Amino acid sequence: QVQLVESGGGLVQAGGSLRLSCAASGRSFRSYAVGWFRQAPGKEREFVTTISWSGANTYYADSVKGRFTISRDNAKNTVYLQMNSLKPEDTAVYYCAAAIDQADYSDQRKYPYWGQGTQVTVSS
Repeated sequence: QVQLVESGGGLVQAGGSLRLSCAASGRSFRSYAVGWFRQAPGKEREFVTTISWSGANTYYADSVKGRFTISRDNAKNTVYLQMNSLKPEDTAVYYCAAAIDQADYSDQRKYPYWGQGTQVTVSS
């Protein structure tokens, strides 16, 4: 079992930065791939980025490529999402999720473990 808790969300002006954290419990967390997803008001939840268990492989949605960076510290059981050059369209609830591997990494059904989400609001 893996339990995930996101933090670091908040209100920021366009062009600003935020760093989200996803803290996990469970000794097996370091063997899981982790993804970030987001859901904007009135929209479906969408894939943002993912990182492999080792941190060696990362993938990003085109909408965030070059602005967001995912990383992990397995010693701290934590995955980070550094978000720079934020835009109003990045406003959403951000969720982290864990999966046994990165196959079909953008498919939410591959992730059995989810956090409760953290709100990110970007003002124009």
